[in-house]
Order: sequence, then structure tokens, then C-alpha cells
Amino acid sequence: MTNFRTIAEEASMIINGYAFTKETKNIRVLNLNNPKMAIVFDEDGEVLETSMSDIEIRIVKDYLSDNIEFMED
Repeated sequence: MTNFRTIAEEASMIINGYAFTKETKNIRVLNLNNPKMAIVFDEDGEVLETSMSDIEIRIVKDYLSDNIEFMED
């Protein structure tokens, strides 16, 4: 079972229930309110894989682009 507390604590930032976790070159995003919804972006912000709808992808992509400078390394 996934430990959401650990995911939230290890996230680089959390915006509106989405946990953004920076990995080597990718950024993983998990919807903490609906953990079946996740997405992985590459370093250029392109979607590598997802289980989100197109609308949710757009929302998360906007959150990322508007706040990328606040992500911890």
C-alpha cells in the first residue's frame, strides 16, 4: 500500500492537492485526493506517462509551469 504521508513529505512542492516530486531528470506528480491519477513529466515539461484526463493534465502542467522556480532541488 502506498504511504501518502511519505509521498507528501518527500515532495518538492504541493499545490492544491498535487504532490510534485523532482527526480533525476523527471518530475512525478500525484493527485493526493485521487491517488489513481498521476503523471510524469520530462525535464522539458513533456508528458512521458499519465493516468490523468486531458483537463487534469492541463491543470497540472499549468501549476508546474507557474511554480517550477519554487521546486526544491
